[in-house]
Amino acid sequence: MVPACSPESQTLKKPPKSTNFMKATLNSVKIHISSHPRFWLFVAFLWVQALIISIARNPPPCFPDRSAAVPSPISVRYVPIHDDAVSNATTTPEAPPAQYTDECPSGRVFAYDLPSAFNRDLIVPNCTDLDPWNWECGIISNHGYGRAATELRRILPEDLHKSWYHTNQFTLEVLFHHRVLKHKCRTLDPELATAFYIPFYAGLAVGKQLWGNDTSARDRHCKLMLRWVKNQSYWKKFNGSDHFMTIGRITWDFRRLTDPGKSWGSSFLNMPSMQKVTRFIVEKYPGDEMDVSVPYPTGFHPKTRDSLIEWQSFVRDYKRSALFSFIGTDRNWGSNDLRRFLMDYCRRESGSCRAVDCAVSDCPTNSSVSLKPLLESEFCLQPKGDSFTSKAVFECMVAGAVPVFFLKTAFEQYEWFLPGEPESYSVYIDQEEVRNGTKSVKEVLMRYSKDEIQKKREKVIETIPRIIYSKPNGGIKSFKDAFDIALDGALERIKEEKEWADFL
Repeated sequence: MVPACSPESQTLKKPPKSTNFMKATLNSVKIHISSHPRFWLFVAFLWVQALIISIARNPPPCFPDRSAAVPSPISVRYVPIHDDAVSNATTTPEAPPAQYTDECPSGRVFAYDLPSAFNRDLIVPNCTDLDPWNWECGIISNHGYGRAATELRRILPEDLHKSWYHTNQFTLEVLFHHRVLKHKCRTLDPELATAFYIPFYAGLAVGKQLWGNDTSARDRHCKLMLRWVKNQSYWKKFNGSDHFMTIGRITWDFRRLTDPGKSWGSSFLNMPSMQKVTRFIVEKYPGDEMDVSVPYPTGFHPKTRDSLIEWQSFVRDYKRSALFSFIGTDRNWGSNDLRRFLMDYCRRESGSCRAVDCAVSDCPTNSSVSLKPLLESEFCLQPKGDSFTSKAVFECMVAGAVPVFFLKTAFEQYEWFLPGEPESYSVYIDQEEVRNGTKSVKEVLMRYSKDEIQKKREKVIETIPRIIYSKPNGGIKSFKDAFDIALDGALERIKEEKEWADFL
C-alpha cells in the first residue's frame, strides 16, 4: 500500500484530463502537420539517426560479437605458474577480476601454454655461460637475464655492479615470456583477455637452421606453431589480430622471398596467418606496421627505481676523457666496409678515440672491456652492421654516451622508445661523406660545444629507463621500462581495434 504522503500517491490523485481537451489537441497537431510538410523530413531524419545507433550497438554478422558467450575449448591449455600466484584451492574463491581496472586500463593478457617444442625445448640446456663461438650460450640462465657480471665491481663503485648481467642479445623471447607470466595484468581466464600472447621462440627455432641449406627446416616450427594456435577458438574470433609475440632476431631473418636466389632465412613473416599478428622484434621492416621494434637487451637490469637513479647519476657525473669510441667485431669486412674504415680511423686517432675490437678482446665474457671505453667517451660510433641497428646502440646509450649514426634509416626504428627528435639525443654523419673524405668524424664532433654535448647526453640519460629491461622480481619496480612500454602499447592497440570493430 502506498503511503498517502508519498510522491506516488500524489501522482495517483491527479485527475485525468478531459476527453474534449484531448480531441482538441489532436486536431491541432493534425492541422500543424498538414500545414508544415518539413515536419516529415525532420521525422525521417530522426528515424535514420535511430537506425544508425541501433546498428552501431549491434555488430552485423560479418564482425564477431564479443558479447556472445564462447565456451572454453579443450585444446587451450593454461600456463602453469610455479610461484606464489597459485591460489590455494582450500580458500574461499574470490570474484573474478574485471577486464579493465585502474591497474590494467587497457585490459589483460592471456598467455598460451604452447607445447614445449615451440619454446623450452629450443634452448640449449647445458650451456650456462656465454661462449663467443656459440650464439645460443647464455640464453637460458636466470630467465634470460644471464649470469651476474661480477667482474664489473672492479670498475664500478659501491653496489652498482649488482644491476649488471651477461645478457645474450638473442634472449628477448625468453625474457618477454618470463615477464608476461609475472605481469600484474596477466589473466588465466581467456574470456577476460584483451590480448593473447604466443610464447613461440621463433628466433631460436629459425636461428638453428639459418646456415644450413634446408630452407624447409627453417619454416617447420613456424608452420607447426601456426597450425596449433589457429585451432584455438580465441584465434578464430578475430583471426589472430588480437594476438602478439616476440621475435629475438631481426625481421630480415624471417622474410625469405620466393625467388630461389633469395634463400636466406625463414618465410615466417610472409605467411598469411602472420599478417594480423603484432610482433615485437629487435629490428623491424619499416613497411610493415605489425612489426614493432623493441630495444635489444643490454646487460643492465636494475631491480628498483633507486638502482636506476643511482646509475643515471653515475653516468651523468662520470669524467669522460675521450671524444668518441668505436666497439666492433671483425666479420670478414670488405675493404670498402665502413666499419673497417672507422676501426682503422679510431686507432689512428687514439688520442681522441677508444677502439675495441671484440674479435680479439674478451667482450662476451668480460663486460668491462666494452663498458669502460663507453663510460670514458662523449660519443660512440654506430655504423650499419648486419642490419641498420645493433645491441651496441643501446649499450652506448646506457653508458650515457651520445650515439653517432651514419644512415638515417636507423631513425625509423624504435619509435615507441626513443625521443621523436633524433638530433636531441644523437648525431648524424652521412656515410658516403666519411668514405670519400669530405667529412672527418673527429672534426664534426669537435664542433659541438660542451653545452650542446651536455644537452644531448642528458636526453640520452633521461631515455635509459625506456630502453632497458628491469628485473622486478628482485624488488618493487616503480618505473616503466621497455617491456612495460611494449606490453601497454600492444594492449592499447588491440583494445582500440576491438572497440572500433564493435562500433562498426
